[in-house]
This record gives sequence, C-alpha cells and structure tokens, in this order.
Amino acid sequence: QVQLVESGGGLVQPGGSMRLSCAASGIIFSLSAMGWYRQAPGKQREWVATIQPSGTTTSYANSVKGRFTISRDNAKNTVSLQMNSLKPEDTAVYYCRDLRRDNWGQGTQVTVSE
Repeated sequence: QVQLVESGGGLVQPGGSMRLSCAASGIIFSLSAMGWYRQAPGKQREWVATIQPSGTTTSYANSVKGRFTISRDNAKNTVSLQMNSLKPEDTAVYYCRDLRRDNWGQGTQVTVSE
C-alpha cells in the first residue's frame, strides 16, 4: 500500500521558517523523483519544487527560489521542504508527490499570518 504522509505544517509569522517532511512507504523511493506542490484557497494546485532520485538535482518555482530548499534522505524514505522568509502568499495546503508513479500525500496546511 502506497502512503505519502506529510507533516510539519502549521501557523507561522511572515518572515519565519518552517520545515515540512514527507514519509513515503510502498514505493521504490530511491528510484522516485519527488516533488512538493501547493494549493491556495480558490487557486489551482501549483508546483513548488522537485528533487531527482539521487538528490543531487533540484528545481524550484520562481516564486520560492532562494527561499525554499528541497532535500531527501533515501535511507529514511523521506523528502523535506525547508521554507524560509515565508510570506502570506505562501499560505496553502502543501502536498508531497511521487513523480514516478504519480502518488500524492493528503497534504498539510501552512498558514503565514500575523
């Protein structure tokens, strides 16, 4: 059974930091490119970042480049998203995705507000 379970969301003030994690099971994690996506209220889901299976290649949406960092631990089957200098427009439900088999997590809410 495939499971992608996100954690680490919550409420943070503008300018603050937050780290999201996604624990994967039931997939061949070391062969899977992994991604983070987000969906704000009333908007379409959008891509945030991708990391290739080896972890050496990453890519980011322009809106988060320089502020967010995606990483992975293939020994622990986890992928993380370190988010710094958070802005109110980063408020969204954040989803983890297994790009190899198109599996999605259930999402975790991130709210950036005073």
